[in-house]
Amino acid sequence: MTFQEWIFSSYPNPSKDGQWGLLHILVLLFCIAIIIAITLLLRKKSEKARRIVLWVLAALILTFEITRRVVNFIKADYFDFNSVMYLLLPRPWCAISCWALMLSTIINKKFFYNFTSITSLLCALVFFAYPGVGFNNEYILFENLYSIATHSLVLVMSILLITLRFTKFEYKNCWKEAICFVALLIYVLLEIYVKKIESDPMYFMPGNDVMEILGVNYGAFLAIYIVFMLVYFNVFYLIDDRKTVFRKRIKPHKNVG
Repeated sequence: MTFQEWIFSSYPNPSKDGQWGLLHILVLLFCIAIIIAITLLLRKKSEKARRIVLWVLAALILTFEITRRVVNFIKADYFDFNSVMYLLLPRPWCAISCWALMLSTIINKKFFYNFTSITSLLCALVFFAYPGVGFNNEYILFENLYSIATHSLVLVMSILLITLRFTKFEYKNCWKEAICFVALLIYVLLEIYVKKIESDPMYFMPGNDVMEILGVNYGAFLAIYIVFMLVYFNVFYLIDDRKTVFRKRIKPHKNVG
């Protein structure tokens, strides 16, 4: 195998069932170890020191994102507006999360850290629960490395945003994260219906893999999808804002009688 074959992922690479194989488990354990180690080392450090870690992780993500785009442009033999957008823009939700995480270090606002950690963690959890790429080939070519590395960085960075205290989930401010999510949906719909560069970035369109695994019709799937998203998003606020939530529930009982 030459370097060119590796970087262009052109070397014959037979498929295999690598989900929950040794490499998958080792990568996941390594991510958990990194999260715990960094959290313990920096839990009492200044915000500046903690932000440096975010910048390093964002720089690693950016390195992979730029490298993949350069490689894909070199490999491409035809360019029009759609093909350029296809190569340049983040298309699947996981790729969007990569760019959102990088952007969060620049925006440096609680609401955007909140939104980014919630959505990015979901992407990472889905990937590591049953990865469809990265671990599913005999050799780790660049495309495999890109998938494994970026999803690992997304997992690590999304959790560190929480453990290093960059997030603060409060129901009184959740409208800001809701606006971000609406912006995400608009971007995704533009990808699907206007730019036509990705068929189902967030896995809510008819006939997606998750729907087939569940074995339900589209109406039932969409209902399950919406309920799941509402519950998932609320978990962060119920945990972090629990004192406010439960105080409001207890107060009326104290005033009765």
